[in-house]
Amino acid sequence: MITNKTIVVTGGTGSLGKVLVKRLLSEEIGRPKKIIVFSRDEAKQHQMRLEYEQRDSATDEIIYNNFSRILQFHIGDIRNYKTVCSVLKNADIVFNTAALKQVPTCEYFPDEAVLTNIIGAQNIIRAISEHNYQVETVVGISTDKACKPVNVMGMTKAIQERTFIRGNLECPNTRFICVRYGNVLASRGSVIPLFHEQITQGGPVTITTDEMTRFLLSLNQAVDTVFAALKDAKRGETYIPKVPSTKIIDLARILIGNKDIEIKITGIRPGEKIHEILISEEEAHRSISRDKFYVISPILPELKISDAKNSNYLNKEFSSADNLMSKEELHKLLVDNNLMTYRGNGLEMLA
Repeated sequence: MITNKTIVVTGGTGSLGKVLVKRLLSEEIGRPKKIIVFSRDEAKQHQMRLEYEQRDSATDEIIYNNFSRILQFHIGDIRNYKTVCSVLKNADIVFNTAALKQVPTCEYFPDEAVLTNIIGAQNIIRAISEHNYQVETVVGISTDKACKPVNVMGMTKAIQERTFIRGNLECPNTRFICVRYGNVLASRGSVIPLFHEQITQGGPVTITTDEMTRFLLSLNQAVDTVFAALKDAKRGETYIPKVPSTKIIDLARILIGNKDIEIKITGIRPGEKIHEILISEEEAHRSISRDKFYVISPILPELKISDAKNSNYLNKEFSSADNLMSKEELHKLLVDNNLMTYRGNGLEMLA
């Protein structure tokens, strides 16, 4: 899928971006010509470069050799149209992982969320359209919070999804598709690193409500979804992984184990939901099952393509309140992803 392609990963120094880049370098879906990590944080780019330079080539030879050959770093901001143009001019595939995604932060700084999550997407489309760049595919990375949004982060990501879908009409030679998923295990700013920190300090472990549920998937499952969409998605489609969910209080109790640590209920934070939804009732009637994923067809009639092989559309929303894992299943998931033990700042990469 990516052989001899130039790939741009916006927000490439984030949790998802780093795992995505590593797997692109592994050649599992082809040998790229060039991978450009585009972000505004020079410190994270420098650290990422050092991580590859210090890698033991004997244990990870393909990735190490590919790093030295094809990985490049580009400082810039998705909000800056001129910079977006400069990084996209020779791109074949774009993965847009750049985002403001911390819910309370977006509530307090909604204008900043708009600039990154909406204007950033518009800049990608505008650059391709105005300069006739020969970009083959743009993959927009979204979130469950974009479905029936009640917070600024979700609202801006929902508009980003629709912006990319509309991009198929503005740029007829480029395929714009989206991926939407729930909480990534131990990604930066997520609940597992927070719980580990609180447990290490002797507690209490804080949760907002004992009713709260969330979808859970690993960073590699998120990348699997991105690769599946890149391979099979039609223009304007949104890919969603079929992942289980859990009660957050069960997650806290398993991580605490037999330690004498209090769980403290703090109340819902600004913009927070009790349950997350990956597919709404409105979207269910245009959502089908495709292998390990659900696929939402685009809302714009110009982009709709009938799927004669699969007419079994969903009959209800896909909510984290359903399909809850047992405590045993949740414990196994955490063990399998090396998340039962605190590892400090490196925790985000363990998933």
